[in-house]
Amino acid sequence: MEIAPHFIVHETEHWIINHHLASTLPGYLMLGAKTQASSLAQLAPEALAELGPLLARTQQILERQLRPKRLYISRFGHEPDLPIHFHFIPVYPWVEALFWSDAKYRLLETFGSAHTPYSLTDGAELTLFIWREFGESPTPPAAQGPSIEEVIGNLRIAFS
Repeated sequence: MEIAPHFIVHETEHWIINHHLASTLPGYLMLGAKTQASSLAQLAPEALAELGPLLARTQQILERQLRPKRLYISRFGHEPDLPIHFHFIPVYPWVEALFWSDAKYRLLETFGSAHTPYSLTDGAELTLFIWREFGESPTPPAAQGPSIEEVIGNLRIAFS
């Protein structure tokens, strides 16, 4: 998959970091392998050696620059045409407020669930909310703070 240059935040020999192409949430980044591999076990030792420090550096930069309340780092997907990749999902206080104001999730706050007692939630529920609202919705919520373009510019500076 070709990534448009204006979405690219940082590149190393084996990895590319870009803003999520389909998300309107500023700072939602993807870290993907430059080689076609669907498993960590398929990656070259050099790519694996680069991965750990790059994950940590990306987390540190996002937390310092964007100051999310939480930062989810995960690996999803199993599409054969996409190389192995990781998601960096910032959960800003305003995103969490939107989550709790959504009627579908207010019941969790009142009653909780097996995984979310009372006024707590877990990353899976917030991640699903972010995907639906900021990625799939034809009318995503207005983002607060810097725009995607501003975030990408600031992150490029932080990585250099």
